[in-house]
Amino acid sequence: MKPVIELLKHRDQTLWHVRPDDSVFDALKLLAEYEVGALMVMEQGRLVGVISERDYTRKVALQGRNSRETRVGDIMTRNVVVVSPKVGTKDCMAIMSQKRIRHLPVLDGETVLGMISIRDIMDDIIADHELTIAQLQSYIAS
Repeated sequence: MKPVIELLKHRDQTLWHVRPDDSVFDALKLLAEYEVGALMVMEQGRLVGVISERDYTRKVALQGRNSRETRVGDIMTRNVVVVSPKVGTKDCMAIMSQKRIRHLPVLDGETVLGMISIRDIMDDIIADHELTIAQLQSYIAS
């Protein structure tokens, strides 16, 4: 499996994020606009958390809170699991499975490079399997 930096090279370099003082409602609008399940929470260029659809459902909707009045910093996941750009996609899959998470920010030291999702990992695994199948079919046919 390839390092996650390879996955980030093939996508938009925009770091989709919100600030801790943004409203949860504004974060939800961005989740819908970007068609993603989580956003990084950044403050002064540093990653301070992640807000996901899961955070919203468990910490706002189920508790009867108002998404326009609740701040991202009040519900975000603070102890964020991150990976370096050199970590392989197979290791990321293991981390995601073990920690029961669907998104991993990729940091080089303190510099945020992007975020990968379980979808990115699955797409990579499927592409690798398809390549292997094609190579085997070519080998058998020759």
